[in-house]
Amino acid sequence: MVDWVQAVVLALVQGLTEFLPISSSAHLILFPHFLGWPDQGPDFDVAVHVGTLLAVILFFRSELLRLSGAGLRYLKGARDEAEGRLAIGLILGTLPICVVGVFAKDWVGEHLRQDWVIAAATIFFGILLWISDLRPGERKLSELRLWDAFWIGVAQVFAMIPGTSRSGATMTGALFLGFDRVASARFSFLLSIPTIFLAGMALGWDIWKSRTPLPLGMMALGVLVSALSAYACIAAFMALVERMGMLPFVLYRFLLGGILFWVLL
Repeated sequence: MVDWVQAVVLALVQGLTEFLPISSSAHLILFPHFLGWPDQGPDFDVAVHVGTLLAVILFFRSELLRLSGAGLRYLKGARDEAEGRLAIGLILGTLPICVVGVFAKDWVGEHLRQDWVIAAATIFFGILLWISDLRPGERKLSELRLWDAFWIGVAQVFAMIPGTSRSGATMTGALFLGFDRVASARFSFLLSIPTIFLAGMALGWDIWKSRTPLPLGMMALGVLVSALSAYACIAAFMALVERMGMLPFVLYRFLLGGILFWVLL
């Protein structure tokens, strides 16, 4: 069970890394490992993911309301409406990780939650992010096709590998498809909503079946801290991504991966 210091630190880590292309899952694995803390457990993982989910919903609340109506109109035949395509695209982009996750979740947890995997994925997917950002395209979300959404969803599947980064994988996929940085980030953040929700539901169901007592106070603290830090992170990233690009995050990934390999050796 986590204490309040560990709860605050891990919630901050989750909130600040969930939406940056640097892998929140890797940090949540590595922080306890290198600080000598016990594993925070799945219940706390659910809490901090609930916090980040609340943050992204709150940040995009107006857009989500528009998308819900546009998606219904799209299904009724308004196929030329860009926001309708985006709404359906978010559903389509979520399908690949749902399908693969059902079959591969246990295998990934058993075989890939290792330091060397995190180190290798941190560097390798950092290289892909760097390449994709060298010449960002000019496509806007209004130009999104359903096929684009599907392929970005396929890229999101690789985020099951610790160290990859869900946001990093989806932004990389969008950039390779010719979207600009803002559009890539916005689609990545919107796509996180159904993905985090479904992942949290699956993990929550596992916790419910285990019938273990829940540390509700620490979980509430995790929700609050992760929500506040995630909201601030989203706002800052969206304001700065066009000017700063992905290079700072690429360099951070190279540094983190190098440190991990140095420690392992």
